[in-house]
Amino acid sequence: MAGLSAAVELARAGFAVSISESAAQAGGRCRSYHDPQLGRVIDNGNHLVLSGNVAVEHFLATIGAGDRLAGPDYAEFAFADRRTGERWNFRPNGGRVPWWIFSKARRVPGTRARDYLRLAGLTSGKPGQTVADRIDTRGLLWDRLLEPVLLAALNTAPQGGDATLTAAIINQTLGRGGRAMKPRIAEPTLAAAFVDPATEWLAAQGANLTLGKRLRAIGFEGDRVTTLDFGRGAEAIASDETIVLAVPPWIAETLVPDLIVPFDFRAIVNAHFAFTPPPGTPPMVCVVGGAAEWIFAFPDRLSVTVSGADRLIDTDRAELAAAFWADIAAIHNLPPELPRWQIVKEKRATFAATPAQERRRPPSRTRWRNLFLAGDWTETGLPATIEGALRSGATAARLARDARLV
Repeated sequence: MAGLSAAVELARAGFAVSISESAAQAGGRCRSYHDPQLGRVIDNGNHLVLSGNVAVEHFLATIGAGDRLAGPDYAEFAFADRRTGERWNFRPNGGRVPWWIFSKARRVPGTRARDYLRLAGLTSGKPGQTVADRIDTRGLLWDRLLEPVLLAALNTAPQGGDATLTAAIINQTLGRGGRAMKPRIAEPTLAAAFVDPATEWLAAQGANLTLGKRLRAIGFEGDRVTTLDFGRGAEAIASDETIVLAVPPWIAETLVPDLIVPFDFRAIVNAHFAFTPPPGTPPMVCVVGGAAEWIFAFPDRLSVTVSGADRLIDTDRAELAAAFWADIAAIHNLPPELPRWQIVKEKRATFAATPAQERRRPPSRTRWRNLFLAGDWTETGLPATIEGALRSGATAARLARDARLV
């Protein structure tokens, strides 16, 4: 998504754009495919965005896909506790003044208004601080709201999560009120919302997209990139050409000399079930105390996402499917029989959002005047999210555009 974002911004500014993609499809980890085991098109993972994600809004509006996200007209998040059977909805009010904390019907059950004072500790942070350095990570508010939400946002155990990244999440969502927190899910798929409209829009602008073309080496001379090697020898770069490199960090460090990148990663496990949800099934439920963490209901399937899932990478897939379906069946009152399923494990889904890894995120600008970096692992000020990826691409495009205009 970072590369597509950069391409869209540069094409929008009137530049000629060529995209070389190593995979068989664009979009990177934001991809969809037909799974023969399920007989359905599924996403490799479930991605939630919020109404306040300005980069997402801008990107979709530019490519004519502003209607591809589904969600309610207000901020509401369903929760279910597998240990106690309790159900509740978290419903912040629309404005910035958080009067919702005084309403028992809107806040987490068992919490008091004064418990939310601790949120102030998450609105700021110093480099090197963790969430646990900022607030007490105990109690009902932590267990039933902060821990599951921050785990999903950081894809890292939130106690050790970077405080500055957490502050960015809080300030750009909850701190702006419910109008910035309306949940949005791509329907019917991620590719239909983000990828296909982008590639179609780029083609209409005359951009060239080549799939299955992997960059093998970059040649440098002085302060410029001079050649690119896609496996058939070095190809010269024209003096007026600028490169945006949007690849995973472990690839980038093999291509760019002395580049410091994050090296610690966290897994995400997703499960997909060929079961059509009954009418009225909530589109998304956060599970507390279960094997599943988030359950998503799509028109033709039910899906589960577990973040920070390194502990599950070596677990038998059938065992995972059974445990996840037990949660789904209990929460949605469905038959216990396991439907057809698919498990998708992303071992290196995102960089670990810890202070140590945050310090290793490079800026988009490099010491070569015609090379810029894009990716959710670069210095975006956000964790590894679609919003961060899109922002990184826009940043790289702006720097590339300005370099061309000098």
